[in-house]
Amino acid sequence: MSAESWPPQLKNWVARCLGQMTDANREEAQAELRKVIAEAFSNKTLWTTDWDGVQLQSNDHNTQSNKKTKKSSISKHSNNNTLDPNDAAALNRRAARFQREHEIERQKTTAAQRQFANLSLSRSHTPLYGDDPEGDPNVPNWDRHTIVGTSQEIFKDYLRLTSDPKPEQIRPYHVLRTTLEELKKRWREKASYNWICSQFKSLRQDLTVQRIKNDFTVSVYEIHARMALEVGDMVEYNQCQAMLRNLYDLGISGKVEEFTAYRILMLLHGRNHSDLNLYVGQLTPKLKESPAVQHALAVQRALSMGNYHSLFDLYLNAPNMGAYIMDHFVPRERARALMVMTRAYRTLPLSYIQHELAFDSATETKDFLNEHKAGTWQNPNAPDIELVLDCKPAYTGLAQVFEEKYRRVQIKGAV
Repeated sequence: MSAESWPPQLKNWVARCLGQMTDANREEAQAELRKVIAEAFSNKTLWTTDWDGVQLQSNDHNTQSNKKTKKSSISKHSNNNTLDPNDAAALNRRAARFQREHEIERQKTTAAQRQFANLSLSRSHTPLYGDDPEGDPNVPNWDRHTIVGTSQEIFKDYLRLTSDPKPEQIRPYHVLRTTLEELKKRWREKASYNWICSQFKSLRQDLTVQRIKNDFTVSVYEIHARMALEVGDMVEYNQCQAMLRNLYDLGISGKVEEFTAYRILMLLHGRNHSDLNLYVGQLTPKLKESPAVQHALAVQRALSMGNYHSLFDLYLNAPNMGAYIMDHFVPRERARALMVMTRAYRTLPLSYIQHELAFDSATETKDFLNEHKAGTWQNPNAPDIELVLDCKPAYTGLAQVFEEKYRRVQIKGAV
């Protein structure tokens, strides 16, 4: 919020408020002053507020006290000091007094304006008035209060900000580009995800503090989102996805088609049908032609129609990292498909279930059925590949577990 864009009435009001402050109430009054201006800015009423009628509560006591003192002084001396219009000496004394008072008021106003300039320092302690800095094309809303970091450290652990950021603790744009390349190299070398995640959050924080929003910013969030998907960190993934939506809306280029498909799959995972229908309805024809988006929409159709054969074929052929998101709702859909299958058949070979529901092995299929109280076999002593499921008792256990385990969906970090 640049103070140069403030209306003159607001500037005069600030100067008047600062002039009314005393050493006793200065800290409290300045805090209230900042709060009033911030609220007016957020409500977009800087230009419509009648600032002459606004009074700080912190200054109100001093003003009332001064008024009472002046009134009592005037009433005390009004009878004794009645001015005689023919007394030239009295008129001269009165003129000199008014001149002195005018000079004192002018000095107070000048001091208040200097204090107002100090009060309006930016978070980076850049003075309000002075030469305009050269705008940064990487910062869409650049102004003279934008922080530019000076730290040359490549790696920096993430710490939540609890005070105003300092330039010497923030890495500038060119250093952040080097940081990203080094982090990608460390990830390929199998560095710890916890360390990588902390470094990426620190990198994102430095971008946010400096208000850098460009192709590089998009790349940082996209790479971190993919890493989070790979390890199943849905909290960080959802934070990255939410920020990417904002960046794409600004018109910054990136892998829009890929992350649009991911969002559709995440909405399917959360069974958020209202948001899903709204989001799909807003897709452009160009986005719908993307293979990744077409795959996500095909998954949506398979789920809505209960076509589990098509669903698990799509699961095995998911583009990009769509399978990592589908991993989160595939167990639920396997259980749902098994409930349909066990009601339609009397017996089912384990090998058929494995193939139809895209399990990696017969052992994995058997373990899944046992975990879902559906491990009822006609030949329990046979090898896994030869096992045959007795469907009628299996359905009862499946229905119970499905109700307990999958009826509600909890998505960590969902935005």
